[in-house]
Amino acid sequence: MRIAQLTYSTKPRGGVAHTLALAEALARRGHEVSVWTLGRGDDTGFFRDVDPGVRVRVVPFPSVDGEDVGERIERSIATMSAAFDADADVLHAQDCISANALGAAGRPHVRTIHHLDAFTTPRLIECHDRAVVEPVARICVSRAVAGEVAEGYGVRPTVIPNGVAAERFAAAAGPEGAAAREAWRARLGDYVLALGGIEPRKGSIDLLEAFAVLRRSRPGARLVFGGGETLFDYRPYRERFEQRAVELGIEPEVLGTIADADLPSLVAAARVLGFVSTKEGFGLAAMEALAAGVPVVARDLPVTREVFGRAVAYAADVAGIAEALRSALDGRAGDPSAGRRLAESHTWDSAAERHERFYRAVLQEGGDRGAPIDLADHR
Repeated sequence: MRIAQLTYSTKPRGGVAHTLALAEALARRGHEVSVWTLGRGDDTGFFRDVDPGVRVRVVPFPSVDGEDVGERIERSIATMSAAFDADADVLHAQDCISANALGAAGRPHVRTIHHLDAFTTPRLIECHDRAVVEPVARICVSRAVAGEVAEGYGVRPTVIPNGVAAERFAAAAGPEGAAAREAWRARLGDYVLALGGIEPRKGSIDLLEAFAVLRRSRPGARLVFGGGETLFDYRPYRERFEQRAVELGIEPEVLGTIADADLPSLVAAARVLGFVSTKEGFGLAAMEALAAGVPVVARDLPVTREVFGRAVAYAADVAGIAEALRSALDGRAGDPSAGRRLAESHTWDSAAERHERFYRAVLQEGGDRGAPIDLADHR
């Protein structure tokens, strides 16, 4: 098959990482795969090298001063729609922007709904809703999100879980990764890690509050944030975070974007991953931490219960997060082998094979007709 994957950015966000890994796995299966994206600012390529078996098309998207989020999203849609000219059997949008771009171009497409957003302005709500109802078929990476889509929109997506590059993170935790881990520990000390930046959906202020409680008994611990590239403007939230950090007397280490080659060792060197998002589609960062044998403290959500089962510690509030972090730092997080096995069970090759069956069904049937596709019928 000729398959075009579309994503809104070149930056290291979960949906972008998903797009690249899936595209590479599909190419390994013999398909002709291209990935289209917007090169925000002066970006001419993705945050990491892409397998040469995948064709990459970066559409220039220069910055515009004074543009608000809504205007930037609408310009993103228009720019991608005008530039996209792929001749493919399957067009697969990985986000709301690329789905709207294909819709505006009149191109039938499928879409992965990683999670539902909660916009407040009419233009963004309309954009978000179109990207759910207009595709001819839909995928979700967890049953929990598929249930939210069904309840909110009356359509039931097919569930295909994420893959995980478990071997990269396992290697970083092994003997060959010792020097890189020690370099992070020399720089950061004994640290609690959070990935994805400082933003409301990541529960960053809750993690900060929990760390303040933890520090009373573990004064030598550090709180580290990595990542944070986003399309949205979270400056007011970041200001509240920084003000609260001052009030609590905490100086978190904010690393910003992490080079892809450095990420596995940063994760493997952490004592625990704080994964306290208020909304997630799957939890790729937490699965990568498990692959490295690092304990994970997750917010107690239906999606985290579904995906992680008993492999992580759960907490529902600040006090619970603090206690779970303390248990992990005290070595009471349990046997890491269960987490490693879980991560290893989610391969990108398996995810690609299931996508292949999904695409075949869509091509044969014209779409999903608002109900999950039985992948067993399309082996």
